Amino acid sequence: MSAGYGAKRSVVGSNAVVDYYKVLSLNRTASAAEVKSAYRRLARERHPDLNPEAEGAAREFALIALAYRTLIDPQERAYYDHQLAKRGASRFSGSVLHSDNPHALRMRRVAAQARMDKIVDNLIEAERRETFALQQAVFTTVTLFLSTFFVTMFKPRLWQVFGITGRGIMLTLFLIGLWHLVTRLRLYFARYTYRPDSIHDSIIREAEPMEKPFTRFAASSFLIIGYGASVAAGLLLGEQLGSTILGEVPFLYDPQIRPELLFYPPIAVLVIDMMHTVAAKID
Repeated sequence: MSAGYGAKRSVVGSNAVVDYYKVLSLNRTASAAEVKSAYRRLARERHPDLNPEAEGAAREFALIALAYRTLIDPQERAYYDHQLAKRGASRFSGSVLHSDNPHALRMRRVAAQARMDKIVDNLIEAERRETFALQQAVFTTVTLFLSTFFVTMFKPRLWQVFGITGRGIMLTLFLIGLWHLVTRLRLYFARYTYRPDSIHDSIIREAEPMEKPFTRFAASSFLIIGYGASVAAGLLLGEQLGSTILGEVPFLYDPQIRPELLFYPPIAVLVIDMMHTVAAKID
């Protein structure tokens, strides 16, 4: 189980009165579709990015996200409902944990607030990691397209200039960069794409809305078309400027298309991704 699961259990099991149904403005008989609809509506209204000046917006949104994650999971929701019912029944018991003594009430509030702060911090950190992962996907894709464009436009002659040592280093960087690029693309496909249900499956049962934003076909088409467009734009612009501006820098420009030009985009992706990762850690 994830850390978030254990954190949710601690809140439900505590004496803190956190009614996730009230947080999402739902009845306790709400369906999964109603839970998703309520969360998306509140996310559009209460997201911290849309309310940068609102005090406590991040904590409020984190509580909304926590409520959604609990109620959308059948096992989590069943456990939560059980604990909620148990807590309601225990209010009439004579336990010290439910005493109306002001000191006991204050201690319970402090303990509940500490637990809630920890959960909110975990949710915010998870959102930061998700944002960083999405930024990495964007950086990798944009770097691949831009480096392909510039390489096909300039067609640099680095391979011819370098000696055996330089070529060996370039070939090594290319192999590492190619492995890095393939690994990253597989990770992004697994994280952000899905395979849609077949027509047969969609007919016999109502499909749930997908949490991942893109289909495998759409993402693959985007990569192929984007790469092809980068090559075409680079060749076209290089041909237009070859006889004028680019012709003045023969070290960087060559009108001929050579196989080693394929080495440069994976190397560029490797370098830019490493710089982005280092910058993010320093930040």
